[in-house]
Amino acid sequence: MDRSAADMTDVEARSPGQALRDALAKFNAVNAARCLIAVAALLLVLITLDPFPDLRNPDVAAIVSGRLATTYMSFGLLAAVAVLFTLAADAPSLRSLVTPLHLCLIGWMMINLAFSESREISIQRFVLAASATTLAVLVPLLPPTQRSFNLCLGGAALVLLVTCYLGIILAPHYAIHTALDITEPQLAGDWRGSFGHKNIASPVMSILVYIGIYLSSAGSFVLGPAIALLSGIFLIFTGGKTSTVLCLVIYALASLVYVIRSLWLKRIICFAPLIVMNLLTVGSVVSPVLGSITRALPIDPTFTGRSEIWEFALGAVAERPITGHGYAAFWDGAAEGKTIQGSEWAVTAAHSHNSYLDLAVTIGLPGLLLVILIFVLEPLRNFQEVQAHNRSNALGKLFLTIWLFGLYFGVTETFLVERQNPVWFMFALAVAGLHFLARFQCIAQAEPDH
Repeated sequence: MDRSAADMTDVEARSPGQALRDALAKFNAVNAARCLIAVAALLLVLITLDPFPDLRNPDVAAIVSGRLATTYMSFGLLAAVAVLFTLAADAPSLRSLVTPLHLCLIGWMMINLAFSESREISIQRFVLAASATTLAVLVPLLPPTQRSFNLCLGGAALVLLVTCYLGIILAPHYAIHTALDITEPQLAGDWRGSFGHKNIASPVMSILVYIGIYLSSAGSFVLGPAIALLSGIFLIFTGGKTSTVLCLVIYALASLVYVIRSLWLKRIICFAPLIVMNLLTVGSVVSPVLGSITRALPIDPTFTGRSEIWEFALGAVAERPITGHGYAAFWDGAAEGKTIQGSEWAVTAAHSHNSYLDLAVTIGLPGLLLVILIFVLEPLRNFQEVQAHNRSNALGKLFLTIWLFGLYFGVTETFLVERQNPVWFMFALAVAGLHFLARFQCIAQAEPDH
Protein backbone atom coordinates (compact mmCIF):
# COMPACT_ATOMS: atom_id res chain seq x y z
CA MET A 1 0.00 0.00 0.00
CA ASP A 2 1.35 3.48 -0.99
CA ARG A 3 2.09 6.00 1.73
CA SER A 4 1.69 9.77 1.20
CA ALA A 5 4.48 12.25 1.96
CA ALA A 6 2.41 13.54 4.86
CA ASP A 7 2.26 10.06 6.34
CA MET A 8 6.02 9.64 6.06
CA THR A 9 6.65 13.06 7.59
CA ASP A 10 4.42 12.17 10.52
CA VAL A 11 6.33 8.93 11.09
CA GLU A 12 9.66 10.77 11.01
CA ALA A 13 8.35 13.42 13.41
CA ARG A 14 7.29 10.74 15.88
CA SER A 15 10.65 9.03 15.93
CA PRO A 16 12.42 8.55 18.21
CA GLY A 17 11.21 11.06 20.79
CA GLN A 18 7.49 10.43 20.32
CA ALA A 19 8.04 6.69 20.33
CA LEU A 20 9.84 6.97 23.66
CA ARG A 21 7.03 9.11 25.09
CA ASP A 22 4.43 6.58 23.88
CA ALA A 23 6.35 3.76 25.50
CA LEU A 24 6.60 5.64 28.79
CA ALA A 25 2.89 6.45 28.64
CA LYS A 26 2.09 2.75 28.37
CA PHE A 27 4.51 1.81 31.16
CA ASN A 28 2.67 0.76 34.31
CA ALA A 29 4.96 1.08 37.33
CA VAL A 30 2.67 -0.93 39.60
CA ASN A 31 2.48 -3.88 37.20
CA ALA A 32 6.24 -3.74 36.70
CA ALA A 33 6.75 -3.81 40.47
CA ARG A 34 4.46 -6.82 40.79
CA CYS A 35 6.47 -8.69 38.17
CA LEU A 36 9.72 -7.68 39.86
CA ILE A 37 8.49 -9.09 43.18
CA ALA A 38 7.50 -12.36 41.51
CA VAL A 39 10.92 -12.74 39.89
CA ALA A 40 12.68 -11.75 43.12
CA ALA A 41 10.71 -14.39 45.03
CA LEU A 42 11.60 -17.10 42.51
CA LEU A 43 15.28 -16.17 42.50
CA LEU A 44 15.43 -15.88 46.30
CA VAL A 45 14.22 -19.46 46.59
CA LEU A 46 16.02 -20.98 43.61
CA ILE A 47 19.40 -19.26 43.86
CA THR A 48 19.19 -18.23 47.55
CA LEU A 49 21.35 -15.70 49.35
CA ASP A 50 24.13 -18.30 49.74
CA PRO A 51 24.68 -19.92 46.33
CA PHE A 52 27.57 -22.29 45.61
CA PRO A 53 28.37 -23.35 49.20
CA ASP A 54 31.87 -24.77 49.60
CA LEU A 55 31.20 -28.35 50.71
CA ARG A 56 34.93 -28.86 51.32
CA ASN A 57 34.77 -26.43 54.24
CA PRO A 58 33.88 -28.19 57.53
CA ASP A 59 32.34 -24.92 58.76
CA VAL A 60 29.97 -24.54 55.80
CA ALA A 61 26.89 -25.28 57.93
CA ALA A 62 27.90 -22.66 60.49
CA ILE A 63 28.52 -20.10 57.73
CA VAL A 64 25.06 -20.64 56.25
CA SER A 65 23.30 -20.62 59.63
CA GLY A 66 25.13 -17.41 60.50
CA ARG A 67 23.23 -15.65 57.72
CA LEU A 68 19.80 -16.90 58.76
CA ALA A 69 18.74 -13.47 60.02
CA THR A 70 19.21 -12.03 56.53
CA THR A 71 17.25 -14.91 55.03
CA TYR A 72 14.37 -14.44 57.47
CA MET A 73 14.23 -10.71 56.86
CA SER A 74 14.37 -11.15 53.09
CA PHE A 75 11.53 -13.66 52.98
CA GLY A 76 9.45 -11.80 55.54
CA LEU A 77 9.79 -8.41 53.85
CA LEU A 78 9.17 -9.77 50.38
CA ALA A 79 6.12 -11.71 51.58
CA ALA A 80 4.69 -8.60 53.27
CA VAL A 81 5.15 -6.50 50.12
CA ALA A 82 3.60 -9.25 47.99
CA VAL A 83 0.55 -9.41 50.27
CA LEU A 84 0.06 -5.63 50.04
CA PHE A 85 0.27 -5.61 46.24
CA THR A 86 -2.12 -8.57 45.96
CA LEU A 87 -4.60 -7.07 48.40
CA ALA A 88 -4.69 -3.90 46.34
CA ALA A 89 -5.12 -5.63 42.97
CA ASP A 90 -6.63 -9.07 43.59
CA ALA A 91 -8.43 -9.20 46.94
CA PRO A 92 -11.11 -11.72 45.75
CA SER A 93 -8.42 -14.28 45.00
CA LEU A 94 -6.97 -13.87 48.47
CA ARG A 95 -10.42 -14.24 50.05
CA SER A 96 -10.87 -17.53 48.20
CA LEU A 97 -8.01 -18.94 50.27
CA VAL A 98 -10.00 -18.53 53.48
CA THR A 99 -11.54 -22.01 53.62
CA PRO A 100 -12.37 -24.26 56.61
CA LEU A 101 -9.59 -26.70 55.67
CA HIS A 102 -6.96 -23.98 55.37
CA LEU A 103 -8.03 -22.47 58.69
CA CYS A 104 -7.92 -25.91 60.33
CA LEU A 105 -4.36 -26.46 59.12
CA ILE A 106 -3.24 -23.06 60.44
CA GLY A 107 -4.98 -23.77 63.75
CA TRP A 108 -3.37 -27.19 64.02
CA MET A 109 0.07 -25.74 63.32
CA MET A 110 -0.45 -23.33 66.25
CA ILE A 111 -1.28 -26.30 68.49
CA ASN A 112 1.74 -28.21 67.20
CA LEU A 113 4.06 -25.27 67.92
CA ALA A 114 2.70 -25.03 71.46
CA PHE A 115 3.37 -28.72 72.17
CA SER A 116 6.68 -28.96 70.30
CA GLU A 117 9.57 -30.65 72.11
CA SER A 118 11.77 -27.80 70.83
CA ARG A 119 9.31 -24.90 70.81
CA GLU A 120 11.72 -22.11 69.97
CA ILE A 121 13.18 -24.00 67.01
CA SER A 122 9.71 -24.90 65.72
CA ILE A 123 8.38 -21.35 65.98
CA GLN A 124 11.47 -19.88 64.36
CA ARG A 125 11.34 -22.26 61.42
CA PHE A 126 7.58 -21.99 61.04
CA VAL A 127 7.94 -18.24 60.57
CA LEU A 128 10.29 -18.86 57.64
CA ALA A 129 8.02 -21.57 56.23
CA ALA A 130 5.00 -19.25 56.47
CA SER A 131 6.84 -16.45 54.66
CA ALA A 132 8.13 -18.72 51.88
CA THR A 133 4.77 -20.43 51.43
CA THR A 134 2.98 -17.07 51.31
CA LEU A 135 5.30 -16.00 48.50
CA ALA A 136 4.72 -19.27 46.64
CA VAL A 137 0.94 -18.86 46.87
CA LEU A 138 1.06 -15.23 45.69
CA VAL A 139 3.48 -15.63 42.77
CA PRO A 140 0.67 -16.75 40.39
CA LEU A 141 -1.29 -13.61 41.35
CA LEU A 142 1.47 -11.00 41.15
CA PRO A 143 2.06 -10.77 37.37
CA PRO A 144 -0.98 -8.94 35.92
CA THR A 145 -1.41 -11.21 32.88
CA GLN A 146 -0.64 -14.75 31.85
CA ARG A 147 1.90 -13.45 29.36
CA SER A 148 3.74 -11.53 32.07
CA PHE A 149 3.59 -14.58 34.34
CA ASN A 150 5.21 -16.63 31.58
CA LEU A 151 7.94 -14.01 31.18
CA CYS A 152 8.60 -13.95 34.94
CA LEU A 153 8.73 -17.73 35.14
CA GLY A 154 10.90 -18.09 32.06
CA GLY A 155 13.19 -15.22 33.04
CA ALA A 156 13.81 -16.62 36.53
CA ALA A 157 14.42 -20.10 35.11
CA LEU A 158 16.90 -18.76 32.59
CA VAL A 159 18.79 -16.75 35.23
CA LEU A 160 19.06 -19.86 37.40
CA LEU A 161 20.31 -21.99 34.51
CA VAL A 162 22.87 -19.40 33.42
CA THR A 163 24.07 -19.12 37.03
CA CYS A 164 24.43 -22.90 37.37
CA TYR A 165 26.23 -23.35 34.06
CA LEU A 166 28.59 -20.46 34.78
CA GLY A 167 29.42 -22.18 38.05
CA ILE A 168 30.18 -25.44 36.22
CA ILE A 169 32.46 -23.63 33.75
CA LEU A 170 34.16 -21.01 35.94
CA ALA A 171 34.20 -22.59 39.41
CA PRO A 172 33.55 -26.33 39.09
CA HIS A 173 34.75 -27.09 42.64
CA TYR A 174 31.82 -24.97 43.91
CA ALA A 175 29.24 -26.35 41.44
CA ILE A 176 30.19 -30.03 41.22
CA HIS A 177 30.49 -32.52 44.06
CA THR A 178 34.13 -33.44 44.68
CA ALA A 179 36.03 -36.16 46.49
CA LEU A 180 37.07 -33.49 49.01
CA ASP A 181 33.48 -32.84 50.15
CA ILE A 182 33.26 -33.29 53.92
CA THR A 183 30.04 -35.29 54.12
CA GLU A 184 29.50 -37.24 50.88
CA PRO A 185 32.71 -37.58 48.87
CA GLN A 186 31.17 -40.55 47.02
CA LEU A 187 29.09 -38.07 45.00
CA ALA A 188 32.22 -36.72 43.28
CA GLY A 189 31.46 -35.70 39.69
CA ASP A 190 27.74 -35.10 40.17
CA TRP A 191 26.61 -31.61 39.20
CA ARG A 192 24.86 -29.49 41.84
CA GLY A 193 25.12 -26.01 40.33
CA SER A 194 24.39 -23.22 42.79
CA PHE A 195 22.59 -25.65 45.11
CA GLY A 196 24.03 -27.29 48.19
CA HIS A 197 23.33 -30.84 47.04
CA LYS A 198 22.52 -32.76 43.88
CA ASN A 199 19.31 -34.02 45.54
CA ILE A 200 18.04 -30.44 45.46
CA ALA A 201 19.41 -29.60 42.02
CA SER A 202 17.93 -32.65 40.30
CA PRO A 203 14.23 -32.14 41.22
CA VAL A 204 14.48 -28.42 40.48
CA MET A 205 15.88 -29.21 37.02
CA SER A 206 13.01 -31.64 36.44
CA ILE A 207 10.54 -28.86 37.23
CA LEU A 208 12.41 -26.51 34.88
CA VAL A 209 12.01 -29.09 32.10
CA TYR A 210 8.24 -28.88 32.62
CA ILE A 211 8.39 -25.08 32.57
CA GLY A 212 10.35 -25.15 29.31
CA ILE A 213 7.80 -27.49 27.71
CA TYR A 214 4.95 -25.25 28.88
CA LEU A 215 6.56 -22.08 27.56
CA SER A 216 7.13 -23.79 24.21
CA SER A 217 3.43 -24.64 24.02
CA ALA A 218 2.58 -21.05 25.00
CA GLY A 219 4.45 -19.63 22.02
CA SER A 220 7.96 -19.04 23.41
CA PHE A 221 9.70 -20.94 20.64
CA VAL A 222 13.20 -19.84 21.70
CA LEU A 223 13.05 -19.41 25.47
CA GLY A 224 10.92 -22.51 26.09
CA PRO A 225 13.06 -25.07 24.20
CA ALA A 226 16.25 -23.47 25.56
CA ILE A 227 15.05 -23.91 29.17
CA ALA A 228 13.87 -27.47 28.54
CA LEU A 229 17.13 -28.47 26.84
CA LEU A 230 19.52 -26.81 29.31
CA SER A 231 17.68 -28.12 32.36
CA GLY A 232 17.37 -31.61 30.84
CA ILE A 233 21.12 -31.80 30.23
CA PHE A 234 21.86 -30.50 33.72
CA LEU A 235 19.43 -33.04 35.22
CA ILE A 236 21.30 -35.93 33.60
CA PHE A 237 24.66 -34.74 34.92
CA THR A 238 23.36 -34.37 38.48
CA GLY A 239 23.25 -38.14 38.66
CA GLY A 240 19.83 -37.94 40.31
CA LYS A 241 18.32 -41.23 39.14
CA THR A 242 15.01 -40.80 40.94
CA SER A 243 14.37 -37.31 39.57
CA THR A 244 15.47 -38.29 36.05
CA VAL A 245 13.10 -41.25 35.91
CA LEU A 246 10.28 -39.30 37.56
CA CYS A 247 10.73 -36.40 35.14
CA LEU A 248 9.74 -38.58 32.19
CA VAL A 249 7.23 -40.84 33.94
CA ILE A 250 5.35 -37.99 35.63
CA TYR A 251 5.04 -36.01 32.40
CA ALA A 252 3.55 -39.08 30.72
CA LEU A 253 1.23 -39.59 33.69
CA ALA A 254 0.14 -35.94 33.64
CA SER A 255 -0.51 -36.16 29.89
CA LEU A 256 -2.71 -39.20 30.50
CA VAL A 257 -4.63 -37.43 33.27
CA TYR A 258 -5.01 -34.42 30.98
CA VAL A 259 -6.95 -36.37 28.32
CA ILE A 260 -9.18 -38.32 30.75
CA ARG A 261 -12.44 -36.64 31.73
CA SER A 262 -13.63 -38.79 34.65
CA LEU A 263 -12.50 -37.40 38.02
CA TRP A 264 -12.60 -40.82 39.65
CA LEU A 265 -10.47 -42.34 36.92
CA LYS A 266 -8.03 -39.45 37.33
CA ARG A 267 -7.85 -40.18 41.03
CA ILE A 268 -7.11 -43.86 40.40
CA ILE A 269 -4.35 -43.02 37.90
CA CYS A 270 -2.76 -40.41 40.16
CA PHE A 271 -3.07 -42.03 43.56
CA ALA A 272 -3.01 -45.82 43.06
CA PRO A 273 0.70 -45.91 42.06
CA LEU A 274 1.49 -43.40 44.84
CA ILE A 275 -0.11 -45.64 47.47
CA VAL A 276 1.67 -48.71 46.11
CA MET A 277 5.04 -46.91 46.19
CA ASN A 278 4.55 -45.86 49.82
CA LEU A 279 3.52 -49.39 50.77
CA LEU A 280 6.57 -50.91 49.09
CA THR A 281 8.93 -48.38 50.70
CA VAL A 282 7.83 -47.32 54.20
CA GLY A 283 5.33 -50.17 54.40
CA SER A 284 8.07 -52.73 53.79
CA VAL A 285 9.60 -52.06 57.23
CA VAL A 286 6.25 -52.61 58.95
CA SER A 287 4.70 -55.56 57.15
CA PRO A 288 6.67 -58.80 56.57
CA VAL A 289 4.48 -59.49 53.53
CA LEU A 290 5.24 -56.11 51.96
CA GLY A 291 8.89 -56.56 52.91
CA SER A 292 9.08 -59.85 51.05
CA ILE A 293 7.50 -58.26 47.97
CA THR A 294 10.03 -55.42 48.06
CA ARG A 295 12.94 -57.86 48.42
CA ALA A 296 11.70 -59.76 45.38
CA LEU A 297 11.91 -56.62 43.22
CA PRO A 298 15.12 -55.84 41.25
CA ILE A 299 15.95 -52.89 43.52
CA ASP A 300 17.90 -52.23 46.70
CA PRO A 301 15.42 -53.36 49.42
CA THR A 302 16.96 -50.89 51.90
CA PHE A 303 16.61 -47.99 49.42
CA THR A 304 20.24 -46.97 50.12
CA GLY A 305 19.80 -47.17 53.87
CA ARG A 306 16.46 -45.42 54.06
CA SER A 307 14.66 -48.46 55.53
CA GLU A 308 16.40 -48.08 58.91
CA ILE A 309 15.54 -44.39 58.99
CA TRP A 310 11.89 -45.23 58.21
CA GLU A 311 11.82 -47.80 61.01
CA PHE A 312 13.24 -45.25 63.43
CA ALA A 313 10.80 -42.56 62.27
CA LEU A 314 7.81 -44.90 62.62
CA GLY A 315 8.86 -45.52 66.22
CA ALA A 316 8.89 -41.75 66.74
CA VAL A 317 5.36 -41.49 65.32
CA ALA A 318 4.16 -44.16 67.74
CA GLU A 319 5.54 -42.14 70.67
CA ARG A 320 3.54 -38.98 69.86
CA PRO A 321 0.98 -39.85 67.15
CA ILE A 322 -1.35 -36.90 67.80
CA THR A 323 0.71 -33.78 68.46
CA GLY A 324 3.94 -34.96 66.84
CA HIS A 325 7.38 -33.98 68.11
CA GLY A 326 7.26 -30.43 66.77
CA TYR A 327 7.46 -28.75 63.39
CA ALA A 328 10.96 -29.04 61.83
CA ALA A 329 12.53 -29.81 65.20
CA PHE A 330 12.70 -33.58 65.64
CA TRP A 331 15.82 -34.36 63.64
CA ASP A 332 17.82 -31.58 65.29
CA GLY A 333 17.68 -32.86 68.83
CA ALA A 334 14.40 -34.42 69.83
CA ALA A 335 15.64 -37.72 68.37
CA GLU A 336 18.58 -37.96 70.77
CA GLY A 337 18.37 -40.87 73.16
CA LYS A 338 15.57 -42.55 71.21
CA THR A 339 17.60 -44.85 69.02
CA ILE A 340 16.74 -48.37 68.05
CA GLN A 341 19.30 -51.05 68.87
CA GLY A 342 21.52 -51.55 65.84
CA SER A 343 20.28 -48.37 64.12
CA GLU A 344 21.92 -45.73 66.31
CA TRP A 345 23.28 -43.98 63.22
CA ALA A 346 19.71 -43.13 62.10
CA VAL A 347 19.57 -40.15 64.47
CA THR A 348 22.20 -38.44 62.32
CA ALA A 349 19.76 -38.34 59.38
CA ALA A 350 18.52 -34.90 58.40
CA HIS A 351 14.96 -36.09 57.76
CA SER A 352 12.79 -39.17 57.24
CA HIS A 353 13.45 -39.50 53.49
CA ASN A 354 9.67 -39.66 53.04
CA SER A 355 7.61 -36.47 53.09
CA TYR A 356 4.45 -38.09 54.44
CA LEU A 357 6.21 -39.98 57.22
CA ASP A 358 8.19 -36.88 58.18
CA LEU A 359 5.00 -34.87 58.61
CA ALA A 360 3.58 -37.61 60.85
CA VAL A 361 6.75 -37.39 62.97
CA THR A 362 6.78 -33.61 63.24
CA ILE A 363 3.16 -32.36 63.11
CA GLY A 364 1.33 -35.56 64.03
CA LEU A 365 -1.24 -37.68 62.24
CA PRO A 366 -3.97 -34.96 62.32
CA GLY A 367 -1.53 -32.55 60.67
CA LEU A 368 -0.60 -35.15 58.06
CA LEU A 369 -4.29 -35.73 57.32
CA LEU A 370 -4.90 -32.01 56.79
CA VAL A 371 -1.88 -31.72 54.48
CA ILE A 372 -3.13 -34.70 52.45
CA LEU A 373 -6.62 -33.18 52.13
CA ILE A 374 -5.27 -29.78 51.05
CA PHE A 375 -2.15 -30.61 49.04
CA VAL A 376 -2.86 -34.13 47.76
CA LEU A 377 -6.61 -34.52 47.18
CA GLU A 378 -7.89 -30.98 46.55
CA PRO A 379 -5.54 -30.01 43.66
CA LEU A 380 -6.86 -32.77 41.39
CA ARG A 381 -10.43 -31.64 41.97
CA ASN A 382 -9.33 -28.10 41.15
CA PHE A 383 -7.74 -29.31 37.93
CA GLN A 384 -11.03 -30.96 37.02
CA GLU A 385 -12.72 -27.57 37.44
CA VAL A 386 -10.04 -25.90 35.30
CA GLN A 387 -10.77 -28.32 32.46
CA ALA A 388 -14.54 -28.08 32.92
CA HIS A 389 -14.45 -24.31 32.46
CA ASN A 390 -11.65 -24.39 29.84
CA ARG A 391 -9.48 -21.99 31.83
CA SER A 392 -5.90 -21.80 30.55
CA ASN A 393 -5.55 -25.55 30.11
CA ALA A 394 -1.85 -25.39 29.16
CA LEU A 395 -1.03 -23.52 32.36
CA GLY A 396 -3.25 -25.91 34.28
CA LYS A 397 -1.31 -28.83 32.87
CA LEU A 398 1.97 -27.25 34.00
CA PHE A 399 0.64 -26.90 37.54
CA LEU A 400 -0.75 -30.45 37.43
CA THR A 401 2.62 -31.85 36.31
CA ILE A 402 4.62 -30.03 39.01
CA TRP A 403 2.07 -31.15 41.62
CA LEU A 404 2.26 -34.78 40.50
CA PHE A 405 6.05 -34.69 40.45
CA GLY A 406 6.07 -33.45 44.04
CA LEU A 407 3.70 -36.18 45.22
CA TYR A 408 5.94 -38.94 43.88
CA PHE A 409 9.22 -37.23 44.74
CA GLY A 410 8.00 -37.16 48.34
CA VAL A 411 8.03 -40.97 48.56
CA THR A 412 11.81 -41.08 49.01
CA GLU A 413 12.64 -37.46 49.89
CA THR A 414 11.35 -34.92 52.39
CA PHE A 415 10.14 -31.55 51.14
CA LEU A 416 6.48 -31.00 52.09
CA VAL A 417 6.04 -27.86 54.22
CA GLU A 418 9.84 -27.59 54.46
CA ARG A 419 10.55 -23.90 54.90
CA GLN A 420 12.22 -22.37 51.82
CA ASN A 421 12.94 -25.69 50.09
CA PRO A 422 12.71 -24.88 46.34
CA VAL A 423 10.77 -28.08 45.58
CA TRP A 424 8.21 -27.19 48.26
CA PHE A 425 8.03 -23.63 46.91
CA MET A 426 7.30 -24.76 43.34
CA PHE A 427 4.90 -27.43 44.59
CA ALA A 428 2.96 -24.90 46.69
CA LEU A 429 2.98 -22.48 43.74
CA ALA A 430 1.44 -25.18 41.53
CA VAL A 431 -1.20 -26.10 44.13
CA ALA A 432 -2.12 -22.42 44.52
CA GLY A 433 -2.18 -21.97 40.75
CA LEU A 434 -4.71 -24.80 40.39
CA HIS A 435 -6.78 -23.29 43.21
CA PHE A 436 -6.97 -19.90 41.49
CA LEU A 437 -7.51 -21.26 37.96
CA ALA A 438 -10.43 -23.35 39.24
CA ARG A 439 -12.15 -20.18 40.48
CA PHE A 440 -11.02 -17.33 38.24
CA GLN A 441 -10.34 -16.74 34.57
CA CYS A 442 -6.71 -15.99 33.78
CA ILE A 443 -6.09 -12.66 32.01
CA ALA A 444 -4.25 -13.47 28.81
CA GLN A 445 -2.94 -9.98 28.08
CA ALA A 446 -3.37 -6.39 29.19
CA GLU A 447 -6.32 -4.43 27.96
CA PRO A 448 -5.35 -1.70 25.44
CA ASP A 449 -5.57 1.86 26.69
CA HIS A 450 -8.28 4.03 25.14
